[in-house]
Amino acid sequence: MALHLPTYLLYGEDVAGLPAADVMHCESVDERSRLHAWEIRPHRHEALMQVFFIDAGRAEVLLDGERHRLSGPSAIVVLPLAAHGFHWTPPVRGTVFTILEAHLQRLLAHEPGLRDAVLRTRVARIAAAERPALRDAVDALRTEHGRAAPWRAAAVDAALVRLMIALARALPPAESAAPASGDRALMHVQRFRALVDERFREQPPLAEFAAALGITTTQLNRVCRAVLGHPALAVLHARLSLEAQRELAYTTLGVKHIAYRLGFGDAGYFTRFFERETGSTPSAWREKAAGLKNVSTGRSPARQEDAAARAPRRRPA
Repeated sequence: MALHLPTYLLYGEDVAGLPAADVMHCESVDERSRLHAWEIRPHRHEALMQVFFIDAGRAEVLLDGERHRLSGPSAIVVLPLAAHGFHWTPPVRGTVFTILEAHLQRLLAHEPGLRDAVLRTRVARIAAAERPALRDAVDALRTEHGRAAPWRAAAVDAALVRLMIALARALPPAESAAPASGDRALMHVQRFRALVDERFREQPPLAEFAAALGITTTQLNRVCRAVLGHPALAVLHARLSLEAQRELAYTTLGVKHIAYRLGFGDAGYFTRFFERETGSTPSAWREKAAGLKNVSTGRSPARQEDAAARAPRRRPA
C-alpha cells in the first residue's frame, strides 16, 4: 500500500481538491519557498501539475524517490500524484506554474507528440539555444495570467500552449518511462483519476470505475484513502465541483442548465451539492467570481477567495 503523503492544492495550503475558477497559478520560486525556510518537504498534488523554470540558483530535488541536484537554467516538470520536495539554496530565481492537468490535456489533445513530450515528470537542463524563446514564453504567460483584460481565458490558453511548445523544444528528448512496479495503489489512483476526467458528467457509480480498473469498490476506496487521504467518491465530487465553478465563472448558462450538463437531474439537488462542496450557493459564487475576474493581481481566484470558500470541503458520508 502506498505511503500517504500530504496532498495540497499549493504547498502549505492544506486544501484537498481542485482550484476554483482558474486553470493555473503562477508565482516566483522564492515567494513560497522563503516562507518555509527554503525547505519544501515531500508532498503531492492531486490533480495539479507543476512546471518550474529555474533561471539561477541551486537546489536538491526529491522526485518520486530519486534525488537530483540542479542549477539554473533548468526545468522541473511534476505531474499529479508525483511525490516531490525541494531544498533550495538561496539566492534562487525562477517561476513556477501550477496547472490543472486535465485542462492542459484537453489543450494538447490534438498534438499527442507535444503532449507526450511535456507531460513527463523529470528534471532537465534547458538547451542554451532555446533559452530566449522559453524565457519569452514564460513572461508572456505570466503577463496574460495577471491581466484583467477581455478574452483573458483564451489568451491564457494560447500562452500556455506556446509555453509547452517552447518547453518541449528546450528539453532533451525524454527516455521512455518504465512502468512503476512497486506501487499498485498509486497506479490505480492515477488510472481512476483519468477515468473520472473522462466520465464525470455521467456520474457513474463507483462500482463501474472499480470494474474498469479490475478491483472492487472497497479496494478503490482503500487505495484512494492511502494515496490521497480521502475516499473515491470525493474525487468524483471534486471534479464535478470544479467544472461547476468554471461554468459559473466563464459562461452565462443558468444554474439549471449547468446542473443538467453535469448530470444532475434536479437543479435543487445540484444547488445543495454545490453549497456542501464549496460553502456557497451557485449564484453567490458566480457573483464573487465575477468580481475577482475584474481584479488584476496575477493570482488565481482560488487563492483570493475568503477563508470560508477556501475551507476544506466537507466529505460525503
